[in-house]
Parts: sequence; structure tokens; C-alpha cells
Amino acid sequence: MTDRPARDIGSARFVLATDLDGTFLGGSEEDRKRLYDWIEENRTTIGLIFVTGRDPRFIVDLCDNGVPWPEYVVGDVGTTIARVEDREIKPIEALEEEIAAAWGDSGDRVREALADTPGLTLQPTEFRFRVSYDLDPAACERSAPETVEEMGLDWLVSDNKYFDVLPRGVSKGPSIKRLVNHLGIPPDAVLCAGDTLNDLSMLECGLPAVAVGGSEDALLDRVSPLGHVYVAEAHGAGGILEAVRELDLHQMPED
Repeated sequence: MTDRPARDIGSARFVLATDLDGTFLGGSEEDRKRLYDWIEENRTTIGLIFVTGRDPRFIVDLCDNGVPWPEYVVGDVGTTIARVEDREIKPIEALEEEIAAAWGDSGDRVREALADTPGLTLQPTEFRFRVSYDLDPAACERSAPETVEEMGLDWLVSDNKYFDVLPRGVSKGPSIKRLVNHLGIPPDAVLCAGDTLNDLSMLECGLPAVAVGGSEDALLDRVSPLGHVYVAEAHGAGGILEAVRELDLHQMPED
């Protein structure tokens, strides 16, 4: 894979806005190769945005090891909005101002308030505008979400094993919509792809979307009434390719 500078994807025929774990990185090795090769062979007409709970360092390491580089990243469960340039993920300050203001100095307050809470183990990564924990759902008490809400912040459980504390009103959905509007991408040219509850706001936000095969049951329950969300049978990368084909979003490799 070659390094690519940030480019204007506002006029791209198709833009994939995808979660990573279980989605873009999920499915069979064959399907991942088909998806990645197809994207690289059509970079003049396809844009790529990672919308993930992962942090920028993880994304750089991932792309250095053969995964296609995105043009933009909505990372840290929506609290980072950034462009990719010269192998670096560079936050777009104009799009992060509201996020930073909503978070303020909440990091220390959250860590102090949730210290020694049963079922929560603080993750070692220092995030800018979120605090994240590994979750033991059997041990976690209802007091943890209540404490977060009393602080004027949001909480999110995903895959039944992660607990994130976020600025009020900030998550993947609002942040990908903010980026899409900023870049001038036609909404019907975007496909949002995910598989767990931390993708729910992205799949609910009104942009065309796919819940890939093997998605969390709780996510499928929430998106089942939504006509703009396609539920794929194929897992991970295969589910993305299935949705692009069924929704006729772009010419496919075999076409």
C-alpha cells in the first residue's frame, strides 16, 4: 500500500465510513483482500473514512502493516475527527471545538469518580476527550452509569465488554455527520458500516448504512425498524461488499 496525502473526497462517487474491529477487519481473509484491493484500485472514485473506537496510534500501526490508508478518521468513539496526511492523523480543530468544549477537564473527574468501581478496569491509553474501561458486566453496578449522567456526560457499553465515558452528545454518528457535511459529501454517496452497539449512533444517523453479518444482537434489535440500514448476511468485509452490491453504490470487482 502506498502513502496517500489527504485529498478532497467530496466529489467521490462512493465513500465508505467504516468501523474497524469486526467490520472492516472482520470476515474471511479472502473477503478482506477483495475489499482492500477493490478500494485501492478505485481510489479516484472511492473515499475511505475509519469510524472507530480505536485511537490514532493503533490506526497508523494498522495501515503500516498493509491495511488501506483512509483519507479521514473519526476515532476514539467519535471524539477525534481528523484528516490523514503523510502517515499522520491530524485533528481538524474546527470540527473538534465543540467536542473539546463539551469535555472540558472531565478526564480527571471521571477517573476519580469511578475509581475502584466494581466491574470497571481503567484502560491505560490516555485519550484526549474520553475515558475508557474494560467491563465485567456481571460485576458492574448500576451506579456507574448514574454517576456519569450526574456529571453531565454520556456513557456507552459496547460488545458487552467496554464502558466508555464521552462528552454529552458526542459519539460516532454526530461526528461522522459533522465530517461528511464539512467535506461536502452527498449523503447518498456514503455507506456507514458497523457491528456493535458503539456503532449504533452511526447507523441511526440517517446516512445509508449496513450492519454486517455477525453483528451484536442488541445492535440488530435497534436497527431492525430502520429502512436505511441494510442487514448483511456476510460477515465483516464480505458484508460491506454485499451492501455495496445490493444498494448499487459503486461498480463491483466482478462487474
